[in-house]
Amino acid sequence: MTNTPVQLKANTATITLNDGTKIPFVGLGTWQAADRDEAYNATLAALKNGYRHIDTAAIYKNEEYVGEAIKDSGIPREEIYVTTKLWNTDHKRAKEALETSLKKLGLDYVDLYLIHWPVSTDPATGENYKDWDYVDTYKALQKLYKESNGKIKSIGVSNFNKERLERLLSDPEVTIVPAVNQIEAHPFLPQPELYDYLKEKNIIIEAYSPLGSSNSPIIKNPAIVSIAEKNGVEPAQVLISWAVQRNTVVLPKSVTEARIISNLKTFTLSDEDFATLNKLAEVEGVNRICNPGWNVFA
Repeated sequence: MTNTPVQLKANTATITLNDGTKIPFVGLGTWQAADRDEAYNATLAALKNGYRHIDTAAIYKNEEYVGEAIKDSGIPREEIYVTTKLWNTDHKRAKEALETSLKKLGLDYVDLYLIHWPVSTDPATGENYKDWDYVDTYKALQKLYKESNGKIKSIGVSNFNKERLERLLSDPEVTIVPAVNQIEAHPFLPQPELYDYLKEKNIIIEAYSPLGSSNSPIIKNPAIVSIAEKNGVEPAQVLISWAVQRNTVVLPKSVTEARIISNLKTFTLSDEDFATLNKLAEVEGVNRICNPGWNVFA
């Protein structure tokens, strides 16, 4: 059989969130890029090569470098979609945390502000608050969104499972449905029940660690490598294209310019290849890469 390369194309498409704003399907993830040169150079390379979506977080310790790259790119601010996140120890001080992030980023607003984890931690003791949890935090974020004079365009959550979202959405004081839930998602962690629930609630999935992580076996999996070879593409492009084909936003991370460029290029998987990837976790087992041990996924 002769393998015929598919048509790869830089993916600059967007998807509309439940609040009417648009988010690019493919963004640059910056987790584990705390080094100034890595974060700055990766962000600048991404923007210079067609990306218009950058994902960062307070805990990544790189907001300043991401902000510098956004400024130095020369691309108008309104053309770039920027996400940052509220860290666990800042749940009772969301307004101050947002202002700190904006100052570090050098921006007047962020397009998306997320609760990074459903864990509200007292910075003084390191223990979880007994009088405050993620529902309180979301209500504070909701209030901040309404009163921020445009400093936040959308709000959402990250690392929330179905049960936590059900509890959040059942609170009568929660009047804004999260725009997104940023979760780990790849063929070894497709999370079908959560996927279906989020689709029902019109909450978009943002997939982080779509390629696994450093030295991850996912990208070397024989089934994924075989699909890549058959289509004449990189295994990473198979995984990113799969995420987009599921109608999810995807956040591949790289600090290598050539990889950053190739990660933006996607293609349409055949029905057969798409089905193979969808069933991979059933066949070979579920593999969660990111689990900090807070038992938030139980």
